[in-house]
Amino acid sequence: MMHYGASPLLFERARQLRDNETRAEKLLWARLSNKQLGVKFRRQHPLHRFIVDFYCHELKLVIEVDGGIHFSEENQEYDQMRTELIAEFEIKVIRFRNEEIYYEIENVIDLINKFIPH
Repeated sequence: MMHYGASPLLFERARQLRDNETRAEKLLWARLSNKQLGVKFRRQHPLHRFIVDFYCHELKLVIEVDGGIHFSEENQEYDQMRTELIAEFEIKVIRFRNEEIYYEIENVIDLINKFIPH
């Protein structure tokens, strides 16, 4: 049930995205992979009608990494709609800008850790 009905087409697209990660996604994945924070994250994970950048099923937590394209008004509206649809599955969505990951990765990890019971 961790894919919430994602189509086979989304699984193929997710594979392609994993092969073409952005620099920010690579940097964050280097800190999330292999249960470094105590929970399993998946990258480019098919979820319902979307592919999310990172997903932890145990926490029901999505992490999105936003580059410049996400800051247009149209894309902000789309991201908001997407977050609301994902929230219907009782999944939390947190977002970070590329620059936060490049220059403030420790703060990003600290914020993610707040969602992880220790």
